[in-house]
Amino acid sequence: MEITSKLVNRKLLTPTFICLWIIMFLVEFVKGALIVSILPVYMGDVLKLSAFAIGLSFSLQYIGDNVFRSPAGWFIERVGFRLTMLFGLLITFVAVLIITVADKMGMIVLGCALIGAGTAPLWPCVLMGISDVTRENNNFGMAMGVIQISSLGGTGSGPVIINFFVDGSYQPVFWFLLALMGVVVIVSLFLPGKTKQKIDQAELSSGEPSLWEGGIRGVWNNVQQSIRHIKKNLHVSRLLFPALFLQTFSIGLLTPVITLFVRTELGLSPEAFSALLVTGGGITVIGLIPIGRLVDRYGTKWFLHIGFSLAAVAIGLFAMTRSIPFVWLLVILIGVSYACILPTWDTMISHMLPEGEKGTVWGLFLTIQGSGMAVGPIVSGKLWDMLGPSAPFMASAIVMAALFFVHVIISRQKSSFPRVK
Repeated sequence: MEITSKLVNRKLLTPTFICLWIIMFLVEFVKGALIVSILPVYMGDVLKLSAFAIGLSFSLQYIGDNVFRSPAGWFIERVGFRLTMLFGLLITFVAVLIITVADKMGMIVLGCALIGAGTAPLWPCVLMGISDVTRENNNFGMAMGVIQISSLGGTGSGPVIINFFVDGSYQPVFWFLLALMGVVVIVSLFLPGKTKQKIDQAELSSGEPSLWEGGIRGVWNNVQQSIRHIKKNLHVSRLLFPALFLQTFSIGLLTPVITLFVRTELGLSPEAFSALLVTGGGITVIGLIPIGRLVDRYGTKWFLHIGFSLAAVAIGLFAMTRSIPFVWLLVILIGVSYACILPTWDTMISHMLPEGEKGTVWGLFLTIQGSGMAVGPIVSGKLWDMLGPSAPFMASAIVMAALFFVHVIISRQKSSFPRVK
């Protein structure tokens, strides 16, 4: 892999990290292909399902992904890294299989819900894995940049590439995606587990019983101990929790309306819109690793200051301008702003996690972030209908500006964020 040359430290490319990179890329590739390109057309044109069925399927996928992230993080701490990831990926494999062979609304809806539940452990496992492989070299920011490339690359390339495989019948496409999930399951077997020695040491230090000891009551007692441990050891500003929500809420505000706005308000052709997306996304991807390395060296503070403020200004001006050359400039600035935000935000959070329950807290934080992505599109549609096409973009700009000021306050409360070595 040429990626090991000058941009990425060779010490980062451990077998665990490479497995995580492959898993993230292929899972996001499959999800992007199904959700963006295949299922909307397949369910509507081939199976003749209603718009309600399509909307319900997609909603359950997002809900499942969001709801099960916290439990997934909790399980990582108790049954191990590999088992949690493997279990989730097996559920995803079964979900794609159901969609491949099903032709009834109920089974398709079930398959979509299982995709959400199955991929829920993905980010908690990946973030825990990155924390482990970067602990010695303190290069979490660079690692996040590399992982974000795999995530964005899979999500973006899946819908594009899969269209070349659609030739009259969707069945070969489904079997191809199922084969990719099979590869993912095999790769997950090479992830590190949780050895008995580590389990014994953790139980000895925390006084926590084995996960299944005592049946359901034992599991419930285990959960209660986790909650007490987090309350005692998680020292963060209360402003962090709304910030977690707002960080994805700002994106959710734009997701359902960006295409409509560009086509109807700016008058761009589909080709020009695609070029716009490729330009903004490409700049973000190019900047992820260099900024990640700088974050590891200089800290997260100023990169998040720059990212949030630049995004607020660029998105706000995007809502007001109708000059196409100026739109291109703003898209470039938005790409730069997200290159500053994406690897830096999770790096900042990684410094706040208490020892012993990192997976649980990661899952909790990811659930809060995911709820912002779920609520944003609902609010966006209402703003568009009530206040006009520019309203969702102005709202997103205001949210980014609020995040800037919230982050200024959080970064000054250094005593609230003890750095975890």
